[in-house]
This record gives sequence, C-alpha cells and structure tokens, in this order.
Amino acid sequence: MAQPTSETEAPEDPVAGSESPTESVSDTDRNRRRAALYALPFLALGVGNAILILNFGLEPLWAFAQLPPILFTTVLTYLVFSTDFLDDR
Repeated sequence: MAQPTSETEAPEDPVAGSESPTESVSDTDRNRRRAALYALPFLALGVGNAILILNFGLEPLWAFAQLPPILFTTVLTYLVFSTDFLDDR
C-alpha cells in the first residue's frame, strides 16, 4: 500500500532549489566559449590545409572537397563541448 506523502516527506518548494537566470546564462556562455576554443584548432588546420592545396596549384576541387569533413568535425566538436555531452562519463 502506498503511504500518504504528508506523513513521510515534506512538500518540496520548486522555487527554493532553482538557480537564478544569470547563473545559468553565465554557465552557458562559459560552455560556448570553451567549445569554440576547442573547435578552433580543427577549423584552423582544415582551412590552412585547403589554402596550402590551393597555393601548390592543385585542382581547386580537392580543396573544396576537404571543406565538408572539416566543417563537420568542427561543428561536432563544438556541439559536444557546448552541451557538456562528455561530463557524465
């Protein structure tokens, strides 16, 4: 049988445990800044590699063929670090 909640536990106040909006915004901004700093090397290396390919006189198609995987890994890195996907592990 289920026990009535009034005898076993006190009612919880939903506002008492919540954070202020400014604290959550600063955490989100910090995560976005950290994610941008971690994703920046992927983007810089990829774009630098594409520029080197263009400077060596190879077909421009090879440089542009490399851009989708570079952008994919950069966006994936940004999403992982900005959403704290790895913090539970």
